[in-house]
Amino acid sequence: MASDLETEVQAIDKSLLECSAEEVAVKWLQATDLPKEVYLHLAYYVPKIYCRGPNPAPQSEDMLAQHVLLGPMEWYLCGEDPAFGFPKLEQANKPSHLCGRVFKVGEPTYSCRDCAVDPTCVLCMECFLGSIHREHRYRMTTSGGGGFCDCGDTEAWKESPYCQKHELNTAETDPLVHLSEDMIARAYNIFAIMFQYAVDILTWEKENELPPGLETVNTSRQTKPLKVQVMHSSIVAHQSFGLKLLTWLGNVIGYSDGLRRILCQVGLQEGPDGENSSLVDKLMLSDSKLWKGARSVYHQLFMSSLLMDLKYKKLFAIRFTRNYERLQSDYVKDDHDREFSIADLSVQIFTVPSLARMLITEENLMTTIIKTFMDHLRHRDIQGRFQFERYTALQAFKFRRVQNLILDLKYVLISKPADWTNDLRQKFLEGFDAFLELLKCMQGMDPITRQVGQHIEMEPEWEAAFTLQMKLTQVISMMQDWCALDEKVLIEAYKKCLTVLMQCHSGFTDGEQPIVLGICGHSVETIRYCVSQEKVSIHLPVSRLLAGLHVSLSKSEVAYKFPEFLPLSELSPPLLIEHPLRCLVLCAQVHAGMWRRNGFSLVNQIYYYHNVKCRREMFDKDIIMLQTGVSMMDPNHFLMIMLSRFELYQIFSTPDYGKRFNTENTNKDVVQQNNTLIEEMLYLIIMIVGERFSPGVGQVNATDEIKREIIHQLSIRPMAHSELVKALPEDENKETGMESVIEAVACFKKPGLTGRGLYELKPECTKDFNLYFYHFSRAEQSKAEEAQRKLKRQNREDTALPPPVLPPLSPLFASLINILQSDVMLCIMGIILQWAVEHNSYAWSESMLQRVLHLIGMALQEEKQHLENLSEENVVTFTFTQKISRPGEAPSNSPSILAMLETLQNAPHLEVHKDMIRWILKTFNAIKKLRESSSTSPVPETEGNIIEEGSRDKDKAERKRKAEIARLRREKIMAQMSEMQRHFIDENKELFQQTLEELATSTSRVLDNSPTVSDTKLTALGPKQTKVTERRQVVTCILCQEEQEVKVDSRAMVLAAFVQRSTVLSKNRNKVIQDPEKYDPLFMHPELSCGTHTGSCGHIMHAHCWQRYFDAVQAKEQRRQQRLRVHTSYDVENGEFLCPLCECLSNTVIPLLPPPRGSFNRLDFSDQPNLAQWIRTISQQIKALYILRDEETANNSCGNSEKMDELQLPKGFRPDFQPKSLYSESIKEMLTTFGTATYKIGLKVHPNEEDPRVPIMCWGSCAYTIQTIERILADEDKPLFGHLPCRQDDCLTSLTRFAAAHWTISPLSSVQGHFCRLFASLVPNEKSGNLPCILDIDMFHLLVSLVLSFPAIYCQDFSGVSLGTGDLHIFHLVTMAHIVQILLTSSTEENGMDQENPNGEEEVAVLTLYKFLCQHTGRYTYITIVSLLLPPPILTGASQFKHLCSYLSLPNNLICLFQENGKIMNTLVESWCSDNEVKRYLEGKRQAISYARDSNKLIDLPDDYSCLINQASNFSCPKSGGDKSRAPTLCLVCGTMLCSQSYCCQTELEGEDVGACTAHTYVCGSGVGIFLRVRECQVLFLAGKTKGCFYAPPYLDDYGETDQGLRRGNPLHLCKERFKKIQKLWQQHSITEEIGHAQEANQTLVGIDWQHL
Repeated sequence: MASDLETEVQAIDKSLLECSAEEVAVKWLQATDLPKEVYLHLAYYVPKIYCRGPNPAPQSEDMLAQHVLLGPMEWYLCGEDPAFGFPKLEQANKPSHLCGRVFKVGEPTYSCRDCAVDPTCVLCMECFLGSIHREHRYRMTTSGGGGFCDCGDTEAWKESPYCQKHELNTAETDPLVHLSEDMIARAYNIFAIMFQYAVDILTWEKENELPPGLETVNTSRQTKPLKVQVMHSSIVAHQSFGLKLLTWLGNVIGYSDGLRRILCQVGLQEGPDGENSSLVDKLMLSDSKLWKGARSVYHQLFMSSLLMDLKYKKLFAIRFTRNYERLQSDYVKDDHDREFSIADLSVQIFTVPSLARMLITEENLMTTIIKTFMDHLRHRDIQGRFQFERYTALQAFKFRRVQNLILDLKYVLISKPADWTNDLRQKFLEGFDAFLELLKCMQGMDPITRQVGQHIEMEPEWEAAFTLQMKLTQVISMMQDWCALDEKVLIEAYKKCLTVLMQCHSGFTDGEQPIVLGICGHSVETIRYCVSQEKVSIHLPVSRLLAGLHVSLSKSEVAYKFPEFLPLSELSPPLLIEHPLRCLVLCAQVHAGMWRRNGFSLVNQIYYYHNVKCRREMFDKDIIMLQTGVSMMDPNHFLMIMLSRFELYQIFSTPDYGKRFNTENTNKDVVQQNNTLIEEMLYLIIMIVGERFSPGVGQVNATDEIKREIIHQLSIRPMAHSELVKALPEDENKETGMESVIEAVACFKKPGLTGRGLYELKPECTKDFNLYFYHFSRAEQSKAEEAQRKLKRQNREDTALPPPVLPPLSPLFASLINILQSDVMLCIMGIILQWAVEHNSYAWSESMLQRVLHLIGMALQEEKQHLENLSEENVVTFTFTQKISRPGEAPSNSPSILAMLETLQNAPHLEVHKDMIRWILKTFNAIKKLRESSSTSPVPETEGNIIEEGSRDKDKAERKRKAEIARLRREKIMAQMSEMQRHFIDENKELFQQTLEELATSTSRVLDNSPTVSDTKLTALGPKQTKVTERRQVVTCILCQEEQEVKVDSRAMVLAAFVQRSTVLSKNRNKVIQDPEKYDPLFMHPELSCGTHTGSCGHIMHAHCWQRYFDAVQAKEQRRQQRLRVHTSYDVENGEFLCPLCECLSNTVIPLLPPPRGSFNRLDFSDQPNLAQWIRTISQQIKALYILRDEETANNSCGNSEKMDELQLPKGFRPDFQPKSLYSESIKEMLTTFGTATYKIGLKVHPNEEDPRVPIMCWGSCAYTIQTIERILADEDKPLFGHLPCRQDDCLTSLTRFAAAHWTISPLSSVQGHFCRLFASLVPNEKSGNLPCILDIDMFHLLVSLVLSFPAIYCQDFSGVSLGTGDLHIFHLVTMAHIVQILLTSSTEENGMDQENPNGEEEVAVLTLYKFLCQHTGRYTYITIVSLLLPPPILTGASQFKHLCSYLSLPNNLICLFQENGKIMNTLVESWCSDNEVKRYLEGKRQAISYARDSNKLIDLPDDYSCLINQASNFSCPKSGGDKSRAPTLCLVCGTMLCSQSYCCQTELEGEDVGACTAHTYVCGSGVGIFLRVRECQVLFLAGKTKGCFYAPPYLDDYGETDQGLRRGNPLHLCKERFKKIQKLWQQHSITEEIGHAQEANQTLVGIDWQHL
């Protein structure tokens, strides 16, 4: 088949390849009817190229299309070979000053928060780095693809629109001057034909005939009609070429701006059919019929042509706007995402300020958008309001699409006009009318009625209405901003809004009867209306817009300049306040629990009404509307209407109602509800008077408002930057304005290694704290109150939280303040204080009193301000102090408010409010003094003053006395206690001594030096070895709490441990063990490509307790499997469990053992053999063993004895002797358990206790663990024998003792066999066979294995040679081998290793390199024997090497080793160096590891995070032909970029599909991996297939916070300390443990399928 296809391709290629582009172009140049010629050419060749059998080959298609189809066009266009033509064009072209780079998916984009006109103005990375904006505050995001870079667009930036690259290209001339007349004509012809062709074919709708001029001879194969649309192959071929053509056009116009302009001209030229007949129109209008690929291609072409040519951008914008309605309707019906719709280009057009203004005035754009939007929301109720009932999924989907229109409106309004023309005014007001129509449909939508009796059955649909409100919030704000910019517009808009509001009201008042209310001799007429019985709605956008405009009148002072134009006198304040008041009453009643039966939908609506996203145009504006009402009407009338709406009128208008209420033992709930309503009403009055921080209501500016928000947020607790931003409202540019003021009110505290930076409130700002701040939720209010009182107590101040001093109101709202001194207000205060004085527990609450005190405080502050700012001619009309000093009128003769306060000051049940009352009385006296000094009005003298002072002093003395008594009592108790302790110790002296001694011995740290030795020098090896008396080791089991001494023959005690494969020290990660069953791990290569690491949390258990615990875990897991199949954080099948105490992940246990070689006496070393003799003896013993073994295999049947006689056994060697194990059965069992676990995990094989490789794996794990600990200490510059953390210390002790004891449970012959082979690698013998050369052995692993397997031979040697001698000689031998290894690999150039006389050369080399070697060799070979035998002194500094040498009984000058053992060493060095591999290395034919090996570190990360994003955006998925990866993920261990979390890169691993990251962990980290997910800015830890967790990234913004998910977009920089912390986790092998803890703490992590990442 394949060969057929090839021949077919070749056959086709021949006929096509003969077609010459130049000849075709010449033919075209001479043609009279060019379109016909071109069409004939296309009709013939396109189907041949693009209909080529079932398997298209895109490469050859592209090549042929270029050769046969596009080639002639390029020749025709250039009039010469395009290879010369195009570069000429490029040279002549003045490059554009616009960048216009179209963004790829995931590419970083930058927006300058200081200079961008709006957040859609962005720069690509190249322009950004070359611009001045990198010094400003910028935001970084990743592009979704499709937008383009705005560099060079002067309308997009307030300043510095050009980067360095585009700065030079700012000359504006007509681009066509660079082209010859001839060229222009040719370009025009070919563009017109080709563009026309592409548009025709892409918008062609008939399936089986071609457009005229393209028909070929063959006809359709389709005979009978099918339901499925089968398109004719030629049509598909032409469409494929059509797309190719559009891409080609895009490329060609890149060579010259002149060509670009010609193409724009061709595209926008009206066709013969008039309206909408240009090519651009045709494409736009058939957008929703095209497929995704076609859309992307022609959108790109529009961007690179129409949008890059300013003249034609304008013309295109007009075409786009005229077709706006149709395009949007197509989009709403379409099913593709917004970015694939032509409607998405609105962001490129409407955000350009000059275009937006032009479109508003000439094309009435605002009205068009709003009308189109309204057309899509057709569901209305009888009153014409929007109705979102029965909100199906399909409707929700459509509604989401319709909301994009609001976004377009936002783009149009985002830049505000500086100068208004009459046209703009007129058209804006038309748009404003349309907008009011929209709001009118929202006014009162989703009305609700209180459920009484039973709970609501169906939760009503509320989300759609709130979604609409949220989307419109910023548009409403921007509308107000536009209106406020021009006085005429503002006046007109205000009138229009008022008219619409009146229309809305006229529909509402039906059937509401008027009633008359009266209190304190005031009366007012209003309507009977109960929020708790009638319909009420939260949505009142028209009222709120009017409130906003009213504030603008005040702020822009239009209200004072042109009062005659404003209908202020016609306003009916009761009508204005009616609906906002109902809304606020609804909130109060919900809070009082009266609407519980209305379900969650109402709770959610109230939540959003107050939420930061909506409150600016909802709750805040309702408060402003009430302030407007109060400032325009009699405050007494206002308060009476308010009482009536709160349904509290009865209580306050009927004297003694409270008492009656109490005696009638009414329903408790009702009383509770009324109390809450009274509290809420008082709170509302506090807000109406106190909330004057909106510019226009009070004399403040916008920064004061933000400052106040921040102060109140920070008075709850210190907050991080991101929390603060969330708590502040954003404007249309996503800015909160916080950065400009935060320095003034807060101090920043930097974060440590964890946590984030916090802002703390400056102490001087606490005076501005208002307990009843209107944006506090209930919870926030109580937290803030608690925090502020605590602060005051710390500063030893009294705990009153008086109302802060407020800024003055602006004139339009000035009369608002009179509500505080109105009769009805004083009456309400009096009644509540009266209740408090009478103290009937039932009908009042403390928070009610607290609010009244706050209101009194506010009034006093206000009066004080008035008096202090008094000018000559003014009289202060605010006389609150006088009014509260007057007692009530007859007949009731109630006491004055002041008198009641003085009574309350000493009331025992009001301890909490004492400070506040005292503050009020003090302020009252201060005001009185002020009045006297200004003597504007004489005040009757009251005796309050004296009482107050006296009572204060009494109070102070009382407090002091109490404190003194308390202190004396404390001292007495303390004295008694210490006396009792002393008695107890005296009586139980012996017991006490004993306990102290036990404590000293029972620590599980065996490594404490006995006091006798600590001051002398310690030596671990050789003749001078220090003798250490071994301490008893008593430990406690964490499961049964029993104590036990660690002895050889007692029950086993174990440590929970975790064994894992590791590549942390690896110098070659690519090495894979092909067949683990046959692999021989005896020699570790110096690459350390994969080791086995053992770690432990250090918690000790009895072996049998652990066994019981583990069985229980297993049983539980089996039960759980039947119930539900979720992963746990540990995998029981693999023997994992969590430590019962610290929940640390473990998978086996290490037995605790006493030191292995019981403290033997120091031998007299004089008669011990030297190195040469010892090597000879050992070699003989090995030889004997080999002969014996051969014999055994040869004849198991008969006569061993004769052979034995022949064999010359070395003196005292008894190979038939079998040593007895000292250990108890349970300890043996645990030795086997841990050994098998190490073997199973280290080699990834099935457990097998008998396998001879088990001891090798145990020694290897011991050596590797020691190496990793040494590396960590070296990297941290800590001394070698410094104190390790307790858990590492215990683990190391147990591990080395275990490894030393393991040979006792292994078959002796196999351990001896291992020793023989290990020894042969240094001292060759004839049997040694194929062993690695000296360069390919890790000497430390070799040393450990030799020392630990040596006892297996030594136990049969009865010649009196000490075990210590063997240790010393092995150590010296390995050290010398290591020195040779270092010399070989480090200095090959000066060291040719002359075989004749290796010793002389060697010595010279050693001398030259001595200094270089010191630190490394010394650093390297020390620890095993150390931990086995005794603790060394803690070493530091320069003397470390000398100490180490004496400790290990090495000469300080290591060359002496060679000199002392010169003879034998010559032979050995010679044999090592004569190995073939060594020769190959010296000849440069192979590599070897050189020393000292550097520590592995994680990769270097760039300081600026955007470099990583850029790197990731250029990374395409390796498997799916150049597609961009959706989740590029960087391996931090080796720096590979992977395509994570997608099907394309899944691979199979051990029979399971796994994602790229999981697969990579097995290659790179033997199952453990650390990754950085670049798009999310998250660190990912993976271990195995089921374990993973996310970890905080090491990148922080300037506020010390991480930005996981890159949602905030602040610039991120590398925090080196946090990166070091991650690196340390990796080096310490704690990744798996970290994941375990994370998964235990957060159960959601367990549910993630980590293996697919």
